[in-house]
Amino acid sequence: MIKTNSTLFLQLSKFISNFFNPLTSLLIYFLYSSLKMHSLQETAFIFLPIFLMTIIPITGWIYWNVKKGKYTNADVSDRNQRKGLYFFIGAMISVYLFYDYFTNHSVDLTMLFLLILLATMQVSNYFIKSSMHTAFNVFVAALFFAINPFLGFLWLGIAALVGFTRIILKRHTVAEVMMGALIATCISFIYLYTHIHLQK
Repeated sequence: MIKTNSTLFLQLSKFISNFFNPLTSLLIYFLYSSLKMHSLQETAFIFLPIFLMTIIPITGWIYWNVKKGKYTNADVSDRNQRKGLYFFIGAMISVYLFYDYFTNHSVDLTMLFLLILLATMQVSNYFIKSSMHTAFNVFVAALFFAINPFLGFLWLGIAALVGFTRIILKRHTVAEVMMGALIATCISFIYLYTHIHLQK
């Protein structure tokens, strides 16, 4: 009975960890924010470039490298393997930022801060393998908070749950999860401060 409960607990942890991976969490936010503030047609024009220039290439890159054996798993849990991944994700976000700037003559604040978060995580990776799952979900909580405080607090709870599952699954230590949360909290406060001031 205890073994069955333990197995179920691990399976539930794996499901939560896999479902609320950084790409899925960001995808949910981008869809929600686009649909909330724009029509369906406008949402397609806003969301599709993000989807095609960042989410699809990054997902493809991870699975291609897993298939080739360059990455141990889709989480890219190995600290050394993450170095190349950070650079690739950063390049894809930069491509989108250039596209958005030349198309709309403005800088997408959300994507800019995602790039800052990623760069900070990259630096951190040379010292400690900070949890990307935790960090990105904390940042997504801040993104939701800027639109709807209730959803922001709700997602912060999800971020804490995700961090907990990363420890249970032995993907990260407590220190690595805490470091990911700390980095994202600092970046999130700066993002929210900037967002509030730009709204005035």
